[in-house]
Amino acid sequence: MDRALEQFVAVAEAGSLMAAAEKLRLSQPALSYNLKRLEQSLGVELFHRSSRGVQLTNYGETLYNSAVVIGRLHSNALMTIARQKAELEEGISIGTGYSTWILILRDYVIEHFKAHPNAPINLSIGNMMRCMDQLLAGDISLFIGHRIDQLKEGIAVDFIPIGYATDGYFVRRGHPLLGTARGLDEVRTYPTTMAYPVDASQKRLVSAGELYDANRLGHAFTSNSLEACLEFVHATDAVLIHSTVLAGYFAEQGLEQIEIRVGEDTKKAVMGIHVLPERRSHPKVQACIRAILERAERLKLFPLYDG
Repeated sequence: MDRALEQFVAVAEAGSLMAAAEKLRLSQPALSYNLKRLEQSLGVELFHRSSRGVQLTNYGETLYNSAVVIGRLHSNALMTIARQKAELEEGISIGTGYSTWILILRDYVIEHFKAHPNAPINLSIGNMMRCMDQLLAGDISLFIGHRIDQLKEGIAVDFIPIGYATDGYFVRRGHPLLGTARGLDEVRTYPTTMAYPVDASQKRLVSAGELYDANRLGHAFTSNSLEACLEFVHATDAVLIHSTVLAGYFAEQGLEQIEIRVGEDTKKAVMGIHVLPERRSHPKVQACIRAILERAERLKLFPLYDG
């Protein structure tokens, strides 16, 4: 990608010339001069400048959205060429949450390795916004997770629905909430924990970033490690909030699911596969998508998605 655009994107994402200059290892005056030249060449102002930093103008937003796409295509092209040169066409790079790793991808990855022992496998397990960040950067080919409805305009990602996932509530054996059906208000009187909270830096991907902040707020403990959350729940009265598809796995780990009273509005999310449009037609990506859909259907993991 053009150096001027790279510098522009760095400033837009950092929110200040100083931070962007440090990241680019460039002097602040040189960076400021380059941005001015870019603005002069376009005949518009790209940033509102203030003592608190810089903020994109409407023109800047337009250029930023296009520059991100250009950068992604450029990066993907270089990466594809590198893989072709190294004859690594059978390699796979996938993102997933913990549930779909255990229930769908674990066996698939092992089978793929046995069939192609020389092909590299890259697996990223994390929250969905982190996976989206990696998908847009070209670090992974696709990822499985819940649908993200607040993506910023201009971010083009295809979503292939699989079915619904419902939140469940899990506690240690002997917990006071076990033994009878409970209302959600009663459950929420206890401390809660959640795996894979969203990083603040990932808010730039959504048009309503404050909605994702709620994933982090109000919980006694959050971590990017599900194992750490399980240990916390075993040692306290905290309630783990996680998809019910892992109820069997949690039972093996010594947790029990709280029975929720009939009629309570438990949170649901549409699960599916996120993939870049330009990569969806690649034979390896198509084969991976087919395998995921077939496994999910065979195992009947998620109630069918009806639109």
